[in-house]
This record gives sequence, C-alpha cells and structure tokens, in this order.
Amino acid sequence: MRVFVTGGSGFIGGHLIERLAQRHTVLALARSDKSAAAVEQRGATAVRGELGAVSVEALRGVDAVIHCAAFVEEWGTRAQFWEGNVEGTDQLLGAARAAGVARFVHVGTEAALFDGHDLIEIDERAPYPRRQRYLYSETKAEAERRVLAANAQGFHTVSIRPRFVWGPRDTSVLPTVLRMAREGAWTWLDGGRHRTSTTHVRNVCAALELALDHGRGGEAYFVVDEGTRTIRSFLSALAGTQGVALPERSMPSALVRPLSALVEGAWRLVGAKRSPPMTRFAIAMMSSSITIDDRRARDELGYRPEISVEDGLAAMRVARDGVTTA
Repeated sequence: MRVFVTGGSGFIGGHLIERLAQRHTVLALARSDKSAAAVEQRGATAVRGELGAVSVEALRGVDAVIHCAAFVEEWGTRAQFWEGNVEGTDQLLGAARAAGVARFVHVGTEAALFDGHDLIEIDERAPYPRRQRYLYSETKAEAERRVLAANAQGFHTVSIRPRFVWGPRDTSVLPTVLRMAREGAWTWLDGGRHRTSTTHVRNVCAALELALDHGRGGEAYFVVDEGTRTIRSFLSALAGTQGVALPERSMPSALVRPLSALVEGAWRLVGAKRSPPMTRFAIAMMSSSITIDDRRARDELGYRPEISVEDGLAAMRVARDGVTTA
C-alpha cells in the first residue's frame, strides 16, 4: 500500500513512519530540508510542500492518507489554530478526494470533547460540547467533523482518538514536565488525584495502521492503554524514567483555574507573543478526570494495546541508561 503521512517529522508521525515503512511504501509531507531529512531517516520518501497547500498531483497513486499534522501549541491566535487544524485538514481532504485516494485516517483527540469538566469512561457516543472553551478543542473538533462528514463511497474516512500520548521522543508532555521541575515551577493541582487514561505512542500507531484496513467509514475510534491512573502516579513515574522526582507542592484548582483565566486574558490584552506561565486549557486538563472506554476500537478495528504502561515506562528507563530500545 502507498501511504501518505503528514506530520511525519513530529512525535506520532515519526513513530508511524518507522512502523509503516516495514510493510508499506510511505510518502511524507516535508516543509523544510530539516523535515525532509527527518522523515527520510525514518524510512519515508519526502514530498516537499506544506499543510494547506498539498497538491492533487502529490497524492496521485496514493492508497491512503494518515493525517498526523496539527497545531498543538499551548498558545496561539485563533487564526493559527484555525489555519493549522481546520483549513489544513479541509484542503488535504479535498486534494485526497480529487486524487482518488481511497482512505483518509485522521489523528483526532479526546480534547475535541473537552469543555473543562470531567469526562468519565466516555465512548464515541459522547457529543461535542455545545460551547467550546478552548481553541485547540474547538478546532480539533471542527476538523474531525469535516473528516467524518467527507466519508463517501470510494472515499473512506475515520478518526483515531488517543488520549494523553506518551513514549520515547515525546516533544511536548515530558519535556514540559522536566523543564518545570528543573525551574522549580512544578505544582500539582488538587494533589494530582484526578484520574486519566493514556495512550503509548506505539499503541496509537498500531491503531492507525489497523485503520488502513478496518473500521466503519465516517466513524471515530478512541484508543487507550490498559487501565487508568491518577495524574500524579503517571507523571511521577514518567518523570522518574529520566531520574527526576517531582516535588510534593500542590494547589487547589478552585484557585488556579480562575487565576489562569486572568493571566491568559492579560496576555491576550497586551498581544503577547510568548506563552503565558499558565493557560486555561492546560490547567483545566491537569485538574480534570478523563477516562476512556475504547471497546468500539477493540470490536471494529481489532485494536489491542501492544505495550503496557509498565513496559513502556521500563523501556524509557532502559533508554535513559544508554541501551537502545525499539
């Protein structure tokens, strides 16, 4: 199968290319020389271009598109989020359909359903919120709506929704936790007692590969690791793989949530370009329980986690000690 991947120089996309290249011909969108070198090192053929301007010709002869690219920054303007997540997805959908691509797999997120409140054992029947409170959630929800609505005879679209993706070469969660710990800025919210589902990057990639052949068109599928954990136990273990012990300090979310709204409002008021020290989205995520029921993916995709949380953490500890791991 010829598979075209976006976001191939990123966290999920890089792991995905390595996996797919063992069995498929992989093409990967590359915006720069650096991105081209990264995707080719993983085993793909680089296709120069950028999201939002992918040509129909670039997708000729492609059997499936897996769309991993997204604007995932904690901070940005509405235009940046909308262009990166909605317009980029919409343009890619149109190009894929015009090129005769048979299958379009979108990397979604549970955040599309998140409005600041707990999401307990939710499945795919959970609706998008009536009122979106966060730009990332709003734009990822709109992108997913467009992907699923584009499903048609001869153009099969699905969305794979992981929760809290982690693993080797993570470029967001673990580096942020380690930086905050190093700077003395790490603080738990509500003692870190809220529960969470997680998804190891290997398990995400397994689900994405399954979606090349399985799943009902126009449907979304949650995929997570086995079991749930408190945010404190998981992040402590994750930081521990790098030899870092997170401090005990904690603050109540009832105080920090309104404070984050004030800080973010002040940053937007003055037009600050750099991220504020806290954002409403990050604070709300860290002070909410979000747990997922992924039975639909198990039943319809044949999904099963390939690696446990315990084994994934152990592999990261081994890698830190200088032993190469897969």
